[in-house]
Amino acid sequence: MAFPRVQPFMGITTDLAHHFLEAVDQAAIASAAWRGKGDKNAADDAAVEAMRRTFDNVPFDGRVAIGEGERDEAPMLYIGEELGSMVGVAGAPQIDIAVDPLECTNNCADNQPNSIAVLAAAPRGTLLHAPDCYMDKLAA
Repeated sequence: MAFPRVQPFMGITTDLAHHFLEAVDQAAIASAAWRGKGDKNAADDAAVEAMRRTFDNVPFDGRVAIGEGERDEAPMLYIGEELGSMVGVAGAPQIDIAVDPLECTNNCADNQPNSIAVLAAAPRGTLLHAPDCYMDKLAA
């Protein structure tokens, strides 16, 4: 389904929103294959790789502003990592993302509810570079 092109909102078009939705969908689908198998790392790896494959085809100059590669000592989707098919291309949408391809890995591995694939996007330089720690959050 093609989404209509509209004026960008803070540098993010509906075209990119569709790609970002696809990224979290693919991460959730990939991790679901590991649900209830007791291997949280395999579930997380599947989600990360699915999200990365999707980002490889997204027409933007993306950068991970908030990720979990450092805390989990994972070599992927780390802070500062460049993503997208237009990295370094003049005029490309420059977007920062906050990402956790599989939040609540233990729940997924144990076939419990409340795992989720998370992505937030904003124009380059507008996401808070918070320290790698747990915080209380509110989603609206």
